[in-house]
Amino acid sequence: MDTSSSSPAALAPAGSVRPGSAFPGRLSAVTAPRLCECHDCGEMQVLPAMPPGARAVCERCDAVLRHTRRNPLSLPLALNISALILFLLGATLTLIAVSTAGQERIAGLVSGPSEMEQYGLWEISLVVLITTVAAPLARVLCMLAVLGGLHLKRPPAELREIYAWVEHLRPWSMVEIYLLGLLVAYVRLSGMTTVNLGPAIYALAGLMVIMVLADYMLDGQAVWEAMEPPNRRRRRVLDVNPMTSDRPGRNVLRWRIGCDTCGLVSRAAPGMRCTRCGFRLRIRKPNSMPRTWAFAIAAMMLYIPANIYPVLTVVRLGAGQPSTILGGVQELAELGMWPLAALVFFASVAVPVLKLIGLILLLVPTHLGSNWAMRDRTVLYRVVDAIGRWSMIDIFMESILVGVVQFGKLASVYPGPGAIAFAAVVILTMLAAHSFDPRLMWDRARETAEAAPTPMQPIGPGRAETA
Repeated sequence: MDTSSSSPAALAPAGSVRPGSAFPGRLSAVTAPRLCECHDCGEMQVLPAMPPGARAVCERCDAVLRHTRRNPLSLPLALNISALILFLLGATLTLIAVSTAGQERIAGLVSGPSEMEQYGLWEISLVVLITTVAAPLARVLCMLAVLGGLHLKRPPAELREIYAWVEHLRPWSMVEIYLLGLLVAYVRLSGMTTVNLGPAIYALAGLMVIMVLADYMLDGQAVWEAMEPPNRRRRRVLDVNPMTSDRPGRNVLRWRIGCDTCGLVSRAAPGMRCTRCGFRLRIRKPNSMPRTWAFAIAAMMLYIPANIYPVLTVVRLGAGQPSTILGGVQELAELGMWPLAALVFFASVAVPVLKLIGLILLLVPTHLGSNWAMRDRTVLYRVVDAIGRWSMIDIFMESILVGVVQFGKLASVYPGPGAIAFAAVVILTMLAAHSFDPRLMWDRARETAEAAPTPMQPIGPGRAETA
């Protein structure tokens, strides 16, 4: 059963065709036409043959379906090797040094989480370690394993499962946000003590640039095509065998289903496994709306204590008072750092509110099946999904201050309970955006339009008839 239509996607060429391929036999200079499902609106479209450096966009919602590259595997491999080296330097060298009254403290990448754990805020310690150490390192190692394994004559089948983790780790890798938090901490410390930046900050800055460049130069579909099993098409004949958990009965209705993991469109039944990556096929994300509502409501409830309770306490010469998020913004403004004050206010105060409002604007019309501003709501979803992680600036700034400013009554920084609530708000809004399936907006709008009664045509003038 085919419930979707196929139409050619808009193709915006960004370069010319160059013959040759980095992996003869696996990748070609011009891609083959493929059927794909838009990940934002669910429209089935045929991607035409694309030369290197071309971009295909969805004709219905303008989402980027694929962006081909001239060297989609070797160049990202070299960049990820550089990223690993820079990460090891950034994790082992000195990040920041602070001195006052003859005392000096040196902090590294893990100093802040270590101090947070000693104050009993192990939740914040765990979040900072995952987002600044574990997730970036795991992501780089996964990419190295996949891109390096594709150079082998027989790439291991496990590479497909490893590569699937890269997309899951992407939003939780926050090196660039950590650097902004470090900049804010540096400005606040410059008014208290003598501050010197260590060599680790340059390594982390290089790591941020290299990771952004590696993501930009990577063609995800080229990686999946290189890992495609040689017998993928032959596996379809196995469906004549008795019904199993992976292969429903022969008479089960089948749809064109786009795999959420690798993007391959298969004619299959929900619950079957993708013939390319091996993950389960789903028409839409399961329980998308209830889970998104649950995460959004929990974030709304925690947003109030996150702004009422103090996030840190700064002690100078034995005197100090707790400071909330807005108090930190006010302090930066009093120091004359208006750009940084505006940045912290936008990231830590405005973004969570705007993201919660955006989630409501996505959820309520979807529940009602409204076709109001479908393209604009799809763009809103992309914005909500992208900006939520930047609210972690305040958490990273606090982690750095607590890790480096510990001089007793001379100058010390202590964490507050508001930081736990605020970190929970950021994580919950990220989970809410990830749980929401934007294709449901288009599905519900189409279902409402199909269920609406057809308006009756006006009856024109007739003529009288006799029996």
